[in-house]
Amino acid sequence: MNTHAKFEIYAVVAPGLELALRDEALELGFRKAKAAPGGVRFRGTWTDVRRANLELRGAAKILARIGSFRVTHLAQLDKLSREFDWARTLRADVPVRVEVTCKRSKIYHAGAATERIERAIAEEFGAPIDKDAQVVVKARIEEDTCTLSVDTSGELLHKRGHKVAVGKAPMRENMAALFLRQCAFDGSEPVLDPMCGSGTFVIEAAEIAKGLQPGRSRGFAFEQLTTFDLDAFNALKTEPQATDQTLKFYGSDRNAGAVEMSAANAARAGIGDVTMFRQCGASEIERPDGPPGLVIVNPPYGGRIGDKKALFALYGSLGRTLSDRFKGWRVGIVTNEASLANSTGLRFKPTKPPVSHGGIKITLYQTDPIE
Repeated sequence: MNTHAKFEIYAVVAPGLELALRDEALELGFRKAKAAPGGVRFRGTWTDVRRANLELRGAAKILARIGSFRVTHLAQLDKLSREFDWARTLRADVPVRVEVTCKRSKIYHAGAATERIERAIAEEFGAPIDKDAQVVVKARIEEDTCTLSVDTSGELLHKRGHKVAVGKAPMRENMAALFLRQCAFDGSEPVLDPMCGSGTFVIEAAEIAKGLQPGRSRGFAFEQLTTFDLDAFNALKTEPQATDQTLKFYGSDRNAGAVEMSAANAARAGIGDVTMFRQCGASEIERPDGPPGLVIVNPPYGGRIGDKKALFALYGSLGRTLSDRFKGWRVGIVTNEASLANSTGLRFKPTKPPVSHGGIKITLYQTDPIE
């Protein structure tokens, strides 16, 4: 097997964040990464697949393309699936599941197509089919071409392996990382989240500052493939970089349970020494000593928690507190309604496209440094 052969790698991301993920991929050295609907594509080797899972903060999944063929009817799909060289990627002793999508093709019944591919894998290759398998073969049948990919991540990549406790409506870690990126955060300034919930923004910011790889504490589906090389994977893991020990990351929440949860999550992530959490309402936050930085917050919004009308006062109070106490700091607010954001009284820059989060369209509203 040629381990240096290049193939297409596709990093999945929430629609609306493709350009931010592309910028991260390019920054990490994934050359010629291009934004595509719902993700970013680039060419690379299995080493790049492993590195993308380990290092890309913004991705939800990493898919590796393992082959494609023209197909116009189910009998042909059955035949070509039986002839496909599954052994090049899959292991016969590891359970597999198959997911099929059909679009603008003569084969339009995804369930029937799934059945054919599953049977081919089980009967010709010998791998067990299991609806709960971590290794997933994804077949996209579009315009009569079947493209086969394997999901190399397994569990979604926002599950970093540190957060045991989560709040009522958590921001996913990969989305938080890309919102921090859109706010031009690079790890060199303090960050404060006055409604921190389970601490996602604060923890992601501290990890970025320390140069910690997001996937360092978890397993991946690619470890169950024939292409896996444990020594090569371990060689990709890096040590945290030396950082300015005076740089701190702050979270607060009016809920004592959220503060306790955030501190425990930060300790598990290994960044307890640079994070500080306290219990207080959003209007009681104080500007930390030291240089200005970024306030980033994902407040409650109408479609998510509580009644929107009751939230205008909360946003207004937050805006006044930031205007009064956080001169020189930039602000990023993630919400689903322009009217809620505007009720802060802050002056926002033009917004980027909305992002789909749990069925709700959310937008990042950013300010220049508060004067």
